[in-house]
Amino acid sequence: MRPWFVFAALLLVSPFACAASQNRMAHGAEVFDTAGCRHCHTMGNSGGHVGPNLSDVGQTKTATDIRRQIVYGSKGMPPFGDILKRREINDLIAYLRSCRSKVNEQVR
Repeated sequence: MRPWFVFAALLLVSPFACAASQNRMAHGAEVFDTAGCRHCHTMGNSGGHVGPNLSDVGQTKTATDIRRQIVYGSKGMPPFGDILKRREINDLIAYLRSCRSKVNEQVR
């Protein structure tokens, strides 16, 4: 395959992938609010204080770690594996992985 063809294909596909990723993160933020995550967890300057502050969770935890915590719960957090749909969990993980800085969250 010619290098220019690969480059051209990447230019065509990457905006769609980025848009899909943005949609997943936006839906994940919605799930964070509607599933009640914010009742226990702080995000930026708002939320509960029962669970840990998740403003920088994307910097400190892998997607696998986050999935395990959501699905099975632990340390006082109930499991959400039977409550949330697979897409909701995946989008919530995408959102939480995008949360990388307490400073950035507080500015919003």
